[in-house]
Parts: sequence; C-alpha cells; structure tokens
Amino acid sequence: MRWPETLAGLFQNKALSRKTTMNTKQVIVMRTDTDPPMRKGKMIAQGAHASIAFLARQAGKGRLDLTPAQAHWMKSSFAKICLRVDSESDLMALYGQAKAAGLEVHLITDSGKTEFKEPTRTCLAIGPDEVAKIDAITGHLKLL
Repeated sequence: MRWPETLAGLFQNKALSRKTTMNTKQVIVMRTDTDPPMRKGKMIAQGAHASIAFLARQAGKGRLDLTPAQAHWMKSSFAKICLRVDSESDLMALYGQAKAAGLEVHLITDSGKTEFKEPTRTCLAIGPDEVAKIDAITGHLKLL
C-alpha cells in the first residue's frame, strides 16, 4: 500500500471514498530575485514548507477536513509543479489572486536566521485543487 493511501485512511473524510475523474495538482511558486540568491537546498526547504502548510494548519486545529479536491490529490498523483516569479510584488499579486479565487494558498516567510538578514517572503503554495482553477491564476508562469 502506498503511503498516501495509508495516510488518507486516517482522515475520516467521506470525500476520500468517492470515485472521481478529477484532475488535481498543487503549485509551488518560488521567488528568484532574493538577495542573496536562494541556494537550491533553501528553495527545496521553503517549497516543502509551502507544500505541507495546508495539512499543518488543519492538523494544528486538531482535525483534517479535506475538500474533495484535496482528498483526491492525497490519494492520487500528488502532482506538484514548481514555478517562478521574479519579484516579491509578483509573488504577492499571485497570493491575492489565489485568495480572491477562493483557492487554498499559503505564503512562506523565511525567518531570516540563516541566509537572509531579515524575514523574507520566499514562496507560496496554491492548492491542492482542480488543475483548471489553479491554471487560471498560474498558467502564465515559467517553470522554476
């Protein structure tokens, strides 16, 4: 048994048992303009924070209540796409657009204790959700 199926069994969400042809993904959007430039390892760590933020927030509330799209993503491909923006203002614009569209979005701010001298917004995660909903916001971005 794959681990997502094992984990999904813990959620007690009826949406998990539904058969669907839903196409889902999560998008990680990374800034490429930080000073100093982020090392690959830092980007990976920041993207990992972003990816699990939707689960961590729910777990912090003591329960996991997944939407049908999130449940499908957990039980299927776990598809993640990494995209780039060239400025903090572009990152924040995407954040606002995703929020306005009703998408799950989590902004990651690095504490500034290792590479940056101050707290720095590094990336965000949109979704997991239906591909078409996410693509409406991020479809124009380049791959990281």
